[in-house]
Amino acid sequence: MDVSLVRVDNRLIHGQILEAWIPFIKASCIVVADDDVATDFFRESVIKMAVPSDIEVVVNSVEEFSKNHSYNEKNGGKTIVLFCDVRDALKAYKFGFRFEKLNIGNVHSEEGRKCCTPTVYLCESDIEGLQFLIDSGVNVEFRCVPGDKPVDFRDLIEEHMLP
Repeated sequence: MDVSLVRVDNRLIHGQILEAWIPFIKASCIVVADDDVATDFFRESVIKMAVPSDIEVVVNSVEEFSKNHSYNEKNGGKTIVLFCDVRDALKAYKFGFRFEKLNIGNVHSEEGRKCCTPTVYLCESDIEGLQFLIDSGVNVEFRCVPGDKPVDFRDLIEEHMLP
């Protein structure tokens, strides 16, 4: 599996993925690594129905995906890996799924979260998790669609004085 995009987006599969990221990357596979979707046949079915039939869709729990897929092999088509939240991306990393770049597309607003970009709201544990990934060598960027200018998480830390 040639992982071309690792993304956090609480909406998982939606228009930006289907209309912007898949054509940009020329992806032939989408992996949804989400514990809730992996145990909900209805949600999994709806996600799979939303994607064109020529794109493979794989749904796994975060742990199952992290421990059972070979990521470094470039033997297949380009793949997009989607996590619902920063916690799951960090969990996958700690389970052994290594990635060089993490794209943050959308994290919904909730009480106790700080607005980092117009589409991303992070709580303190998210910020700490992203800092852990950066310290581990992962480049963390905020960008909705390929045509947007990426915003580096390190710049946000300085600009907003995030902890």
